[in-house]
Amino acid sequence: MGNSKSPAAGRPGSSGGGSLPECFAKPGPGTASKPVWLAAPGTLKKDLKALPRAQANWLEAQGWKAAAGSVVLLPGSDGAVAGAVLGLGEEDDRARAAMLAGALPRALPKGNYHFAHAPQDRELAALAWAMGSYRFTRYKGNGEDRSSNSEAVGQTNESPRRLVLPEGVDAGGLASIANAVTLGRDLINTPANDLGPGELEQAARNLARAHGAKIRVITGDALLKRNFPLIHAVGRASDRAPRLIDFTWGGARARKLTLVGKGITYDTGGLSLKPTSAMVLMKKDMGGAASVLALASMIMAAKLKLRLRVIIPAADNNVSANSFRPGDVLPSRNGMSVEIGNTDAEGRLVLADALALADEEKPGHLITMATLTGAARVALGPDLPPFYSTDDDFAEAVLDSGRALDDPLWRMPFWAPYDARLKGKVGDVNHISDGPFAGSITAALFLKRFVSKASLYAHLDIYGWVPRAKPGRPEGGEPQGARALFDYFRGAYK
Repeated sequence: MGNSKSPAAGRPGSSGGGSLPECFAKPGPGTASKPVWLAAPGTLKKDLKALPRAQANWLEAQGWKAAAGSVVLLPGSDGAVAGAVLGLGEEDDRARAAMLAGALPRALPKGNYHFAHAPQDRELAALAWAMGSYRFTRYKGNGEDRSSNSEAVGQTNESPRRLVLPEGVDAGGLASIANAVTLGRDLINTPANDLGPGELEQAARNLARAHGAKIRVITGDALLKRNFPLIHAVGRASDRAPRLIDFTWGGARARKLTLVGKGITYDTGGLSLKPTSAMVLMKKDMGGAASVLALASMIMAAKLKLRLRVIIPAADNNVSANSFRPGDVLPSRNGMSVEIGNTDAEGRLVLADALALADEEKPGHLITMATLTGAARVALGPDLPPFYSTDDDFAEAVLDSGRALDDPLWRMPFWAPYDARLKGKVGDVNHISDGPFAGSITAALFLKRFVSKASLYAHLDIYGWVPRAKPGRPEGGEPQGARALFDYFRGAYK
């Protein structure tokens, strides 16, 4: 991820396939590796009973307490590093404990390593290693070609830290998930001067081409001719034309899954201009699009028995003489007139037209992923995205998948009484509520107004960003919810 120090191979926008990421080494008699021990405070002696006595004495002399994510290097008789110990702390959650393995790649010297004893969840621990190996280095160093994020990733002149995969781990499946996370992170991390609607379209084309999906794109004024007035209104102020990206994959008779991702490649707030402090991270406002592309990559690589459709409304929300205005009343694809309360709530507008298109096909599952509201962050913070669903069984299953993979979500309600807060004074609906309360819920309810035919609708109000690094999650872009949703669909439609 990132051009020079990524764990995954491939091109941004491609799947990376099932090729083994650079951060893994294939097990075999010719692969020399050093052991990594896992230890918790309450079972320290038991966990390290097979440790050579000299190393055990040295560890005890350090007063090491096995704090969660702490790593201690173990010396050999020659003074060189002979292995390491990873602290698991008092963590009693199996998934979070496995994700602590993501602390290892940044703490260990270069070389090959293996787990001295298998983690409880060996597949997730191996994935955490890959996720912790991520580096976004496109803009680092001198004399590098920085012109395109489509350069092969995973290439480096340095010998990396490689993990010998634990026995029983599906290397191909693990690689596909790691590569998909790479794709999502790289897209979100790329600054807006190098990733606009056109570059987002190219990433989708690369991914579609890699899996034989059929893609079509409607660009600029053609959006008006094809009845996508809200997407056009949001993007018309930019010199980078807005567009609707739409690709399909899979058998026509399979269960229809449609993913819709918010693709605002930069958000100034429009005429309701953001302050600089709120604008500086707005390259990540296409995090929903990046997340649905990451999820689509996982689904297509696994060849799930689904008919997949991905729809991304892509645009910049800029300021110019033809910007849409607060107080404007705009038409939408499904005929509803939308009164504009604030031009900084543009994401739900582009999603509305995209949802109306998706709904026309009557999909079995219709899911939106979007960096939609600050209210979601106030309620649940950056790590726990709100998750809305019209189906209780689906919601519980996805929440279970999120807990099992440490890709957490939190169920929020489509609280019908709040829908009255969206009543328009001039138009059919105002796209923001009439007060400061329940902002994430009212945004979800606005989107739900454009869904009537799908069997099931779900919405994820993600942050798409890790503000403070933690094991397996470097600071930067993150396709939140993609792994949880994939786990559900893999179980249901393999």
